[in-house]
Amino acid sequence: MLVAVVTVVAAVFTGIAAVSYLVGHAYPKAQLDMKRLPRSWMPMLGGILAAGSLGLLAGFVVPWVGTVAAAGLVLYFVLALVAHLRVGSRKLAGWAVFFGTAVATLVLHM
Repeated sequence: MLVAVVTVVAAVFTGIAAVSYLVGHAYPKAQLDMKRLPRSWMPMLGGILAAGSLGLLAGFVVPWVGTVAAAGLVLYFVLALVAHLRVGSRKLAGWAVFFGTAVATLVLHM
């Protein structure tokens, strides 16, 4: 039961983030600008998040897919941390929520 709840929460969080990137919402634009990354990356980053979210949900049918998706999201958020630190950003509360849910999902899937 706990695995299912954590997995769904992580899938919802990353799914919402994916949609915000894919529709060109102002928040991800500001994040990319702050990290000095090109806005042209928005669709790619949104696609990665969407794939991770869908992969987590697919893990209910094919468990190893959920594990791989969770591992991919952990890697994505580790790289997001690097992007934050590279520009001196210490505003990591949002990052910590996403990273924490991805790590919890990965641990529970192992």
